[in-house]
Amino acid sequence: MAADLSRLLRPKSIAVIGGGAWCAEVIRQSEKIGFGGDLWPVHPKGGTLEGRTAYQSLDDLPSSPDAAFVGINRYATIDVVGQLAKMNAGGAVCFASGFTEAIGEDIHGAELQTALIEAAAKMPILGPNCYGLINALDGIAIWPDQHGCSRVESGVAILTQSSNIAINLTNQKRGLPIAYVATCGNMAQLNQAQIASAFLDDPRVTAIGLHIEGFTDLRAWEQFAAKAYQNNVPVVALKVGTSGEAQAATISHTASLAGSDAGAHALIQRLGFARVSELSVFLETLKLLHMQGPLPSKNIASISCSGGEASLMADTAFHTRLTFPPLTSAQEADLRNVLGPMVALANPLDYHTYIWRDADTMAKAWSAMMAPDVAMTFSIVDYPHENRSDWACATEAAITARAQTGRAFSVVSSLPELMPDDVARQLIDGGVIPLYGLRDAVEATAAATELTAPQDPPLAIPGHPTAPTVLTEADAKQALRAAGLDTPQSRTVGRRSPLSLSEAAQSLQAPLVLKGQGIAHKTEEGAVRLNLNKEDLESAAAAMPTDSFLIEEMVQGAVAELLLGVTRDAAHGFVLTLAAGGVLAELLEDSTSLLVPSSRVDVKMALSKLKCTKLLAGYRGAPAANIDAILDAVDALQSYVLANTATLEEVEINPLMCTPTRAVAADALIRKEMS
Repeated sequence: MAADLSRLLRPKSIAVIGGGAWCAEVIRQSEKIGFGGDLWPVHPKGGTLEGRTAYQSLDDLPSSPDAAFVGINRYATIDVVGQLAKMNAGGAVCFASGFTEAIGEDIHGAELQTALIEAAAKMPILGPNCYGLINALDGIAIWPDQHGCSRVESGVAILTQSSNIAINLTNQKRGLPIAYVATCGNMAQLNQAQIASAFLDDPRVTAIGLHIEGFTDLRAWEQFAAKAYQNNVPVVALKVGTSGEAQAATISHTASLAGSDAGAHALIQRLGFARVSELSVFLETLKLLHMQGPLPSKNIASISCSGGEASLMADTAFHTRLTFPPLTSAQEADLRNVLGPMVALANPLDYHTYIWRDADTMAKAWSAMMAPDVAMTFSIVDYPHENRSDWACATEAAITARAQTGRAFSVVSSLPELMPDDVARQLIDGGVIPLYGLRDAVEATAAATELTAPQDPPLAIPGHPTAPTVLTEADAKQALRAAGLDTPQSRTVGRRSPLSLSEAAQSLQAPLVLKGQGIAHKTEEGAVRLNLNKEDLESAAAAMPTDSFLIEEMVQGAVAELLLGVTRDAAHGFVLTLAAGGVLAELLEDSTSLLVPSSRVDVKMALSKLKCTKLLAGYRGAPAANIDAILDAVDALQSYVLANTATLEEVEINPLMCTPTRAVAADALIRKEMS
């Protein structure tokens, strides 16, 4: 059952427990934002706090508080939280530090956090090591420091794992209405997905922004994503930090290709969130989503009175997947009628300054650029700090064009400081999105096109193998063959076997491949020989540093080689990597990642993003690979993973030989815990 945070997020009464400066600030900030409920200071010595008489104990309070700020030391925090839980309080913000975040310095931190969770029981708590929350919709600030929030009627909710970042975000001056801000601290009881889910219960929340240091409880994230999508509330994620689990103690190419961030990126995509990498883009994306919502396509248009700005916009968008569709004949006719014969018509459009100061004519030109298939049209305008009257025409034209077409329109300044606050407010009132800085505007627009429905089915949750071992290649292929993978015909033989290598290979068709088993990187150790006849096997084996051999029929006719690999990532699930394979696997750095399980549709889409996809499609007249056979191979790999979630550490097929008829695993590696 989901935790009920309604009283904590929208309290009618707040107990402020403690007597220090932080507690005094909670009262000041509550009064400043206009909290109309009851504020009850609590301190064993009584007295006053910010002019309010303090109660000496929780038992003296008029009733059970809806919310409490617990601003006392970590030991006393546990006792007070227990008392609040017993008196049926609505929830608490635990400000104290010295819990799990201090384990490296204090061996008692984990024990204290466990005790805090037990004391809270079913009462929701934020933290510990947490600043708390601001509800600017209802005038609530359970917050022990300065902030920049003011009352709003609707807006975005922001949840961070850093109190300092939260403070900084509240002080933005970009025209973004912030409805909620919360910090989650150590997440002792409530994880980030659960807190974010509670924001969705307020219909005044238009979008949610998450600053994420790490994921916990994948099922909670899946539930939150489904709820957000169902409620039509877009989610923006700023993921920082890395997950070392995906790289620790790995021996495959897959791990180095996937990198520490691949799992997080794949998870964010799977949840249907937009991902950004900078705070400024985070804010601009939230503003765009608040005003316009997710964008239906990647088509954009740009208008400016400078050829340099038009070129700059084109170059800025080049590294994204945004596209500038060519003007239609109808658009060209409308623009020519407005702009005259001297202007070269294109998208991006440099309209020169012939119509400057004529707001009505400018609006007609803007409207002509706002085609039905364009998701966002930009007007690049840099407003001076003084004497801006000559620029009022651009503002008026933007608002008029937006009103006439009803389509998404943004005025963007090339530099953030060239968008004045009063102009931004005027644009917002007219339904036009003010965006601060060209690159941030483009990145935010691209992010707003990435929102999708969360993917099904549920993620595979990894186990915790403690002593995984590496299977021989023969055993790995046998296991994968049982899951449906196509592998070469083969034989295994030991150096002391009564059969010679050539005798063991009698039923195999040349050319043959000989491999030494029990060697991690066979090529580097000289333990792989290709294009052999049966009579070549003995001499080839003599130079190999092993006593166990694998003889296989050599796969011929490959048009491309792929790498398919899965690594266990404790934070994100099982990361499925698709990449250019063979000796080029790490050299080309051509890879993409998903999470297990992924559908054939999603896998096919991921394959299309690889640089080597041209080879798969048949490059310069060469035959194409059998894509269905490749998808069958990925399905088989995923089937094996799903059957071994508790024990698997990593599995890799490299290369997968892709021919016009087959997709054959020429090499395979499995590392898992053996029962």
